[in-house]
Amino acid sequence: LAFTLQAIAQENPLWLRYSAISPDGSTIAFTYKGDIYTVPSAGGNATILTIHDAYDFMPVWSPDSKKIAFASDRFGNNDVFIMPATGGTATRLTFHSSYDYPSDFTNDGMNIIFGASRIDDVMNQQNPSGAMPELYSVSVNGGAEKQLLTTPTLWARYNSKGTALVYQDQKGYEDTYRKHHTSSVTRDVWLYDIATKKHTMISEFNGEDLNPVFSPDDQSVYYVSEQFGDANIIKKI
Repeated sequence: LAFTLQAIAQENPLWLRYSAISPDGSTIAFTYKGDIYTVPSAGGNATILTIHDAYDFMPVWSPDSKKIAFASDRFGNNDVFIMPATGGTATRLTFHSSYDYPSDFTNDGMNIIFGASRIDDVMNQQNPSGAMPELYSVSVNGGAEKQLLTTPTLWARYNSKGTALVYQDQKGYEDTYRKHHTSSVTRDVWLYDIATKKHTMISEFNGEDLNPVFSPDDQSVYYVSEQFGDANIIKKI
């Protein structure tokens, strides 16, 4: 009986998280039980990439679909790692005591952007907190990190030209997974013009708006929202 239940659990996993499709559309990366897996987008068998006791999660694809960045707590707090998309050795890129969460590669594939709580803006009147991270970048070859924005910029993603970012903000400490929550601290989706340094809010719902991405032609933004009841995908033109 124990063997049968184990087999069923392996055939029907129910907690696949942080799914990310490769830029070439061929492969989906995801987290399952603390490891990174990939599976063909057309269907098939999943392949485990990280076999480690630590919790590996949040896979992010490089523009050429050849590398995957991810977060892992292999050294205590979450750091950014990079590895070949086909498997192999994972290389640690960040070494700070903060918790680092990757969200995208730069368009040339040479840097990874990530959220972390390290150096807040001296003008910020809010208390420094891990719930209010800044945006940083680090080279795929390692080295010193660079701060890009001091405002909370979660799930930041570039457009195809690298001229703008789309992201969700963070105004307070409310749990992201609290369903049907409406208040002044719910997340909104924003556009950031890199040249003008202008932030523009594009979501209008007084509830949670999360996980934005650009369409391939940069003409639309897709994000998750409870605007129409349960969490669904919204297209904003």
